[in-house]
Order: sequence, then structure tokens, then C-alpha cells
Amino acid sequence: MFAVEMKGITKAFGENIKANDSVDLSVRKGEIHAVVGENGAGKSTLMKILYGMYRPDKGKIFIGGSEKSIDSPSTAIKTGIGMVHQHFMLAGTLTVLENIILGDETTTVLGLIDKSSCRKRIKDIAEKFGINIDLDAKVENLSVGTQQKIEIIKILYRSAEILILDEPTAVLTPQESQELFFTLKELKSGGRTIILISHKLSEVLSVSDNITVLRHGKVAGTVESSTTNSGRLAEMIIGSRVEAFSEKSKPLPGEVILSVRELVVMNDKRSIAVNHLSFEIKTGEILGIAGVEGNGQKELIETISGMRKAVEGKVIVNGKPLNNKISIAHIPQDRQKYGMVSDYTIAENVMLGRQREEKFSTVFAIKNKNVFSYTDDLIERYDIRPADVEVVMGSLSGGNQQKVVVSRELTKDTELIIASHPTRGLDIKAAGFVQRSLLDQRENGKGVLLVSSDLQELLLLSDRIAVIYNGKFSAILDPSLTNEVEIGKYMTGTQYNEQ
Repeated sequence: MFAVEMKGITKAFGENIKANDSVDLSVRKGEIHAVVGENGAGKSTLMKILYGMYRPDKGKIFIGGSEKSIDSPSTAIKTGIGMVHQHFMLAGTLTVLENIILGDETTTVLGLIDKSSCRKRIKDIAEKFGINIDLDAKVENLSVGTQQKIEIIKILYRSAEILILDEPTAVLTPQESQELFFTLKELKSGGRTIILISHKLSEVLSVSDNITVLRHGKVAGTVESSTTNSGRLAEMIIGSRVEAFSEKSKPLPGEVILSVRELVVMNDKRSIAVNHLSFEIKTGEILGIAGVEGNGQKELIETISGMRKAVEGKVIVNGKPLNNKISIAHIPQDRQKYGMVSDYTIAENVMLGRQREEKFSTVFAIKNKNVFSYTDDLIERYDIRPADVEVVMGSLSGGNQQKVVVSRELTKDTELIIASHPTRGLDIKAAGFVQRSLLDQRENGKGVLLVSSDLQELLLLSDRIAVIYNGKFSAILDPSLTNEVEIGKYMTGTQYNEQ
């Protein structure tokens, strides 16, 4: 029996952007079904249609064999569908219990919230699916992995039988990812149906039963996970053979390009986020930083890029104290907040921060012909979709927005590159291109500070890996002599070797 059937789903945005083109998706009850594809392939659009965030232009949806009209998330929830978004929707100042019941509280005859009844129901759900969580803890004090469990319990509390998870391991440590997979398998054993969107093919293969591949808005095929491998999946996703990633050359570090000395930085709550941290990066090397989010890497990057002021210490770039006249390439963690303007076109976003460069402008005017030509070149090189310089950024998929930001920053004339989660949300082809581009920058003598939650990426690209924990480096590791498990231990504080 199919828990979900989507037949002939078509959704277009304007005349030129067809996100879904007659898509059929069938998901059996009690299975984990993965949906994979390149950025802009239509995965998120399809799931947003299932969850009622978009209405399809054509097509039908059947839940448990009955046709349903899902016109809003509230309708989806009433239909038994829940969604865990990539960016969690939790109130940090509330407790775990308060977040779970928010908007769906059980009340007494007097209209008061019956927290005792709610607590018992949540505990029953948590115990049934092997989820251990403190219901009285403030969400803001919890790890990302724990917050994700809260999101899962929240939709189970609302009696969801069908769970949609969008890039669930994007910000998790290896240990947290394994805990999530255990939870998903327990949910499956309990009869729940799970639809999983992910770019991490090894994870998809390890946890899913079946995989549907989308390419250019259409279904490229559906396969059993046990009968395929990551290489074949990648070929289905891209439509051609995937080029193997060649090993990076030995580092040839030159002069110090970035020197951080006894840096102390406060977070937004006026607590110490970076605690007397010192390190250097030389030209021709990549320093990778690993860490569970919330351990100071965000504040460190914002300080080095000039977005946040330090309380103590110095940041020296190319022998000079950091100031707003020093050019630094910066791929920010939050592209929508710091890396782009949603209402601007692709061409206008490519020019952000570069509008005074001679090739783009004169003293009096923008050289539109040059801007469009340059943007066309970046669109082709970075495979940005749709290939139209005048398309508004806000209409692009998250992955294609990231490609625009990355293309702008990696083509700047600067010796220092700060890359914060540069491939987050990118498909295998786009991520590989960005990774090769970072290695090319290193080969060209630039210094790169790379922050990533993808430990495979850090091991692949970095010359040294610094693990940040509670605002300090708990270890600095040689990528050739370590692995994800060891890095994960330093990330969570179970091992510590202060540098």
C-alpha cells in the first residue's frame, strides 16, 4: 500500500522556470524513501507541494489511497503529514516541552494548559521511538542534534504518520547523524513513513529503502537502495559520468597572510564566544575549522571578515591590522542574510561589493554590457540555473543562490578567502566544482580559512584541521592522520588537547 502518491505534479514559477514537470512519486507505507537530485532539480518544490506550502499547477496527491487537496501546512498536519525543515523553527527561550506543544496545547475544562497531560504524551512518544530528551531544558542551550530531535517529536506529537526531512544531517556531527539514523529506523519500525531529502549519497544509501532521482524537474528514475551505489546514483543525478576527485598536491605555504592573536569575541548574548584564540594562515594553504555549531566559529568568522568587533586581541591581514579597506573574499554561513539581496537580479548580486571595480563601472555609470557578459560567464562556469542574468535571486533554489555567492567571492582579486560552509545545500556536481575551485585558489597562492560541518570535505581539502570547542581549539590535526570519528570526539569535548 502506498502512503503517498503524487501523480503528474507540475509547478512553474513564471514563464521560464518549471520546477516540477509531470512528476510521479510513490512512497510505500512504512518505508524510508529518499529524494535526490541536483540543485534546482525540483526536490524542495515537490516536498513543499506535499506539505501544502505551494499549490501545484497540475497533478493529484493521494494519501493512503484517497485523493487529498493539501492547500496549507495546517491541512497537511491534519492529513497526517509533518515536515522538519533544514532551518529549525524553534523558540530558543522556551523549554523543550513548550516548543513541542506550542499551538497544539491540551487544556483543562477551565481552559488552562494541562502540562502534566502534555508531558505524559510526549514522554510516551519519546520512549516509543528511543528518543532521550530533557523536556525542561531551554532550547537555546541544546545542541543542533537535540534540537532536531525536538522537531521530530513536535510533528509526532501532532500525530504525523508521514515525515518529510529536508537535509537533516547538514549541521550534525557524525555521532549526531548516527543517532538520527537510529531514530529514523525506529520510526520506520513503528510504522511511520519517511521521505528524506539529502545530497549525502552515502547516508541516503545507508538509511533508505528506495530512492527517487529528480533531474531538471523530471523523474530520472526510482531505484532500490540495496541494488545501487553512490557512483551510479551520481550518474543518474547528473546525467553523465562523474569525474573522480583528484588528490590535492602537497602544500607549499608561503608568507603569513592571516594572523589572529589572543582574540576574544563576545556573542550576541554578551558571553565569550572566542576565548584568547591565536593562529596563522599562510598563502598556499587551507586551514579547516571543525566544530559543533555554537562553539565560536560563527563569531570568529564575523570578526575576521569585519562584521563583528573583538573585545581583545588583533586580526592582521597581510601584515596590516584589519580595516574596511582590506579586500577579503567571504562566503558567509547565512547567504540570505549576508551574501545576497533577494530582490536584486543575479547580475546585480554578482556586482555586490565589486561595483567600483574598473571593469564594472566608470566614475559616472555602471558598465552594464560588461556586467552582463561577466555574469553570463559565471552562470556557465558554475552551472547557475536558470541561466538568465536578469532573474531575481529570491526566485532561485537555495543551492543556486549559493552558487551565485560562491562565484562572486572566488573571482575576487584577494589573497585571503574565508569560506563558511561553502558547499552546504549544493549537489554533488556543484559541491565538487566549489571544492576544486578552493584547491585552485590554494594552488594560486591564496590562503583559505574553511569552516565546514562536512567532515569529509574538511579531510579532503584542508592542510590542517583545527577543532573549535567552547571558543578554543581543542586540537589541530593532520588530515592524513585523523578521521571523522576522532574529529567528532574533539568536537563534542570527549577528547581535548588544547592548542
